[in-house]
Amino acid sequence: MSGGGATGLVHIGVLKALEENQIPIDYICGTSAGALVGSMYACGWTPKEMEAYATSPSFQMMTMGTIPSGRRYLYRESDPDASMLDIPFSPDSLLTTSIPMNVIRPRFLDVEMLRIMGVTGALVGKDFNKLLVPFRCVASDVIHKKSVVFDSGDLNAAVRASMTFPLYINPIKIDDIIYFDGGLYNNFPVNVLYNEFNPDFIIGSNVADNGVLPDEHNFIGLLDHMTRTPTDYSLPCPQGILIQPKSNVGTFDFSKVQQAIDSGYFETMKLMDSLKRLISSRADSTQLKKRRGELKCDVSSKVISEIDISFHEKKSPSYVSHSLMKARKQEPITWEQFENRYYRLYAAQQVDYLYPTLQEKADSSYTLDLYVRKAKPLLLSVGGHLSSRPVNIGYLGLTYRYMGRSAASLHAESYFGKFYGSVKGEASLDIPSVFPISASAYFVMNRWDYFRSFATFFEDVKPSFLVQNEMYYGIKFKHPILNNSKGSFDLRWFNLEDDYYQTQNFLSVDTTDETHLNGGLISYEITDNSLNRKQFASEGHYFTFKVKYLTAQEKTIPGTTALFDSTVIKQHDWLNLNIEGQYYFLTKPHFHLGMHAKAMFNSQSLFANYTASLLSMPTLNVIPDLETYFFKEYRSPQFFAVGTNMVVPIYKGLEYRFDFYYYQPFIILQKLEDGSIQYSKPFKGDTWLASTSLLYHTPLGPIRATLNYFPLQAIPLNFQVSFGYVLFNERAVR
Repeated sequence: MSGGGATGLVHIGVLKALEENQIPIDYICGTSAGALVGSMYACGWTPKEMEAYATSPSFQMMTMGTIPSGRRYLYRESDPDASMLDIPFSPDSLLTTSIPMNVIRPRFLDVEMLRIMGVTGALVGKDFNKLLVPFRCVASDVIHKKSVVFDSGDLNAAVRASMTFPLYINPIKIDDIIYFDGGLYNNFPVNVLYNEFNPDFIIGSNVADNGVLPDEHNFIGLLDHMTRTPTDYSLPCPQGILIQPKSNVGTFDFSKVQQAIDSGYFETMKLMDSLKRLISSRADSTQLKKRRGELKCDVSSKVISEIDISFHEKKSPSYVSHSLMKARKQEPITWEQFENRYYRLYAAQQVDYLYPTLQEKADSSYTLDLYVRKAKPLLLSVGGHLSSRPVNIGYLGLTYRYMGRSAASLHAESYFGKFYGSVKGEASLDIPSVFPISASAYFVMNRWDYFRSFATFFEDVKPSFLVQNEMYYGIKFKHPILNNSKGSFDLRWFNLEDDYYQTQNFLSVDTTDETHLNGGLISYEITDNSLNRKQFASEGHYFTFKVKYLTAQEKTIPGTTALFDSTVIKQHDWLNLNIEGQYYFLTKPHFHLGMHAKAMFNSQSLFANYTASLLSMPTLNVIPDLETYFFKEYRSPQFFAVGTNMVVPIYKGLEYRFDFYYYQPFIILQKLEDGSIQYSKPFKGDTWLASTSLLYHTPLGPIRATLNYFPLQAIPLNFQVSFGYVLFNERAVR
């Protein structure tokens, strides 16, 4: 079986046709995708089982480098920010070892291959001759520039090495040798089958060729020919048939798996009469079923009694072992417990890569051998938001990561732009155990600068009429609840200053009012998040409940546009409750539908004047762009909003999105004729909003054309084109 990426899944269809017609398979050998399909067959999978798995969501996640939503470990994820590109590096080797070696992160791929074939490989003593049929696969030793045949060892590692396409999946080491895709030097290992087993008849399944010679301007094509040795795709003897299915499935087009399988099946059926005429013997289905039963095992019943950890670095931090097993005593863990702890450990930013293999012990339990590579100590993050509206923001972040007995990090970041600027510093400590806890100390300064004009690049930006400055610092403790959920306790001190005019018709000689708010808060938050993106999600769910108590002193100093000329000092003590939930309850290939609701209760008393009170109130932020406007219609101390989210995937990363929300404040702020303020009667001022977008999700971030509709504004329709994320640091209190 040849390599070929997604195209190579035609081999499943070939096996399906052969087995339906009782054509015996005595030996099997493959490269890359052929190694994956061949090893699954050799482990006792039927072609129908392989087809069902290859067309399942699990297989799609393997190919895309994602993990099941229930396997995320929210506790160790950083708060969402506007970063689009992360560059890990070491100070002593900034360029030579900092270029990423993979497009996808094989967290799910590696543990699935352990489950699919690693357990069976350990069951037969790591001897590939003792599988359902003797099996061989090939990988490329790029250091010594030769093809290597695997006939024993860790089956999942051998197949993983064979299918390690350069720059798509990171290479792995086996016995200190670095291996890449077997197709580099032998993409159709018929010679291995011929020499290893001396078969009577060979069936070749091939979807590859040596390609067209590129011209001198085709860098990728030239690089491919520089690293790849031409393969002979003919059979070495006349006793055989070569099956060469044709399909329009690309190497990485895993969305067309079924099409690839069907093409393999139909092409084989065309040759079935010839195969039956040339091969007189028939497979014994009863014996085949019995042998498969002997190899099949329920991994959920397996127990891991010992974990051996090896590190890429010489120094072995105990953080890893303490995260997987109890510190003082290694107690057996189930397969479910192992997977939970595997994903939890992988979520630590100090861990770059994990690779698991198994050994069966005399008591039928397993020893888990886990290879660990620490992340590079420094991480540079770059991102921001570019827009046709004047709300452009750049983002830079730098993180230092350390792992020893515990995991620690130092993080600094900055947002910069006219509309929004921020600096943040944070030091975190993650204390390892099966049930961990982390603590962090942080310092943040935010500045929000609202203009009188929010139209486009081509309009003059008029002077600011509202500027909000925030400075706060505190300590936070986090703990996991479930994989997708966490709790956090926050103790914070803050100093806020709002500078504003109480009219938009101000002059250059006018001075702003100033409202200062100094105090502290204590809060506890529960968050559960399985959304598939940090912004503009289309699958999963999100829930948060936050309660906080605040105490602060207000000092308002009037400016020249104030209605009253005396300084006001007031004490405020209030309780804030926030609950929000989003759930995509319908997820189809071409249509996603979800609901989103948010409720806010805030007992905060009124400030010195209308604008100061309005600035202090919670704001509706159910769509990202609302964060970039100052709309009094969507500000209230107590409100409820509910909406629907519709997403229509068009092609790969391109999708259409429509969001609609109804907004009902329980009370709204009113300004009377004499300049005094009061709250309205309940349930006044309800309104709605809508947003429609065409988005393309690039590897860096979303590109979108968005039309927002805010019906109570003088110009209700607002259009923008943007690239990046509309994400900011957390507000101090609002």
